[in-house]
Amino acid sequence: MTDPARPCLFASMSLRVFAALPLPPEIVERVLPLMKGVPGAKWRPPENLHITLAFYGELDEDVIEELDLELGRIAIPPFELRLEGTGHFGKAEPSALWLGVSENPLLLDLARRCAKAGQRAGAPPDKRNYHAHVTIAYLGETDFVRLQKFEKRLNLYRSEPFVADRFHLYSSRQRKPGKANVYEVEAEYPLLA
Repeated sequence: MTDPARPCLFASMSLRVFAALPLPPEIVERVLPLMKGVPGAKWRPPENLHITLAFYGELDEDVIEELDLELGRIAIPPFELRLEGTGHFGKAEPSALWLGVSENPLLLDLARRCAKAGQRAGAPPDKRNYHAHVTIAYLGETDFVRLQKFEKRLNLYRSEPFVADRFHLYSSRQRKPGKANVYEVEAEYPLLA
């Protein structure tokens, strides 16, 4: 049940939503020059780079309002992360290229709590195991040898450490075919000590 004193954040519709950690601008600036060398890769625009915590899919307004309340109850202190290594999803047919994220128990706890918040709000859980990453490109017809060279080149990549001090509930709206989706911050949740 939503709080009547709290204004409605979401228009009367359904939205495709997910919870994610934003990347600091200085980290994004260091990642952008790495995004090259794989023919056929559809590189993500800088504003779309993030670390997904939980994907909820297409939800109605009332479920999103409940999800917003549940996410707002999460209490985890800020923690340090870094991007490291690279890989791809899709074994036989690579579908996405990613940068990895250093392991951190607080990150895993936050992702678990975001998933549980979705379940409590009525969003069906994502069946995939959580794998912290930043998607940097989607792959179609890709030269597998060039993909392997990219991964070998960045296998030992490590970003500067950065502090995760907040997470967002994002909506995703599709643009024209072949264009990157537009992600909008629908709500922000600070991480507090």
